[in-house]
Amino acid sequence: MPTTYILDTNVLLSDPKSLFHFEEHEVVIPIQCVAELDKFKREHLSARGQAARTVSRYLDKLRERGSLLHGVPLHGGGTLRVDFGGEASLGVVDDHIVRLAQRLGVETQEDHKVVLVSRDTNMRIKADVSGIQAEDYRHDLAPSLRDHDTGYTGYLDYEADPDDIDDLYENGSVLIPDGLHDGLWPHQFILLRDPVRPSKTALARHTGKGHLSLCRRDAVWGIQPRSKGQVFALDALMDPTIPLVTLSGNAGTGKTLLALAAGLCQTTDQDTYRRTLVARPMVAMGKEVGFLPGELDEKLRPWMQPIFDNLEVLLGSEDEKKSAYLIDRGHLKVEALSFIRGRSIPHQFLIVDEAQNLSPHEAKTILTRAGEGTKVVMTGDPAQIDNPYVDTRSNGLSYVIEAFKGSPLAAHVTLEKGERSPLADEAANLL
Repeated sequence: MPTTYILDTNVLLSDPKSLFHFEEHEVVIPIQCVAELDKFKREHLSARGQAARTVSRYLDKLRERGSLLHGVPLHGGGTLRVDFGGEASLGVVDDHIVRLAQRLGVETQEDHKVVLVSRDTNMRIKADVSGIQAEDYRHDLAPSLRDHDTGYTGYLDYEADPDDIDDLYENGSVLIPDGLHDGLWPHQFILLRDPVRPSKTALARHTGKGHLSLCRRDAVWGIQPRSKGQVFALDALMDPTIPLVTLSGNAGTGKTLLALAAGLCQTTDQDTYRRTLVARPMVAMGKEVGFLPGELDEKLRPWMQPIFDNLEVLLGSEDEKKSAYLIDRGHLKVEALSFIRGRSIPHQFLIVDEAQNLSPHEAKTILTRAGEGTKVVMTGDPAQIDNPYVDTRSNGLSYVIEAFKGSPLAAHVTLEKGERSPLADEAANLL
């Protein structure tokens, strides 16, 4: 059935290439969205500003093929047009888009659908109560997440031959048991359990070369892993042959602390990387530091305070003195993600904290900054998202986890057991 898809501004900002992802159907951009893009493109440091400028360039290029008012052919067989609507300067933008969808619904034939596509939950509710079919934008979901709520956890339990467990402890590696060959992802972790003696276990990682390797349990920068998930995480974090590690889990499971410990260990003690670079989105990368008083370090401090809280755990009572020493010597740098865009980052341990607030487009932008010899660690809790235009399945962290699970360059661990305090763990489970 032929369909007209009306795109909300947030769809264009979350994925500038969304213009081209509707195959043989008609794509309509309300003129109010173009006006919003014009406003956002002035944000020079934000991902939103970059996305707005990209969409504007795409539309200008399409304009060379014909009239945007009457429709321009797309390579997928569909068309794209900008609907003026005649009321570009009046009222609320959402209301104009809803009225446009209503008008097009009346004008089209019965066998032609009109669908409003928006990342905004409230916008979809407005459309629904106005009698308009509305959908979330699904193209930027990893294929395995489009029809399922659960994603890749990075590990599995397996009842193993006791001799395999003994060999694993004795030799550090063992051939993959026959029952595990099918469906095992590169760098997937396995809890091997003796079916007769359940207390006899081993933690291992698939090396991708027909073997399982025993996971390390050593303390890293004074942090001793307390759960199987933390053992798995440190094993991946301390392996320089894995250039991408993703860690997800509830608050208090140790994601940021483990990443910081592994980064500083490999930067200061082992000289594997030039520095540990920690970056966080500033309220979903939408605010610029100019809104806060003071010098740059003072502006960034409120957004970066969780990083310094974790440094205090690692460095102890002399946190400020030691962290200042690490920063002065160039071993550690903490900054906003806004300043990473456009750079090439070689030979660094890059930690992207709160990655659940990124869109897939922003996550791709950051990963493509990784230069030769750089390891990227993305941490976050998909259950705590501040960005109004992504959800548990469409955020950048979830997208990267699913997209890279079959890659030998990446490892993932979902941390489940909270270690911050019994109260924090109980609150994460009950509230």
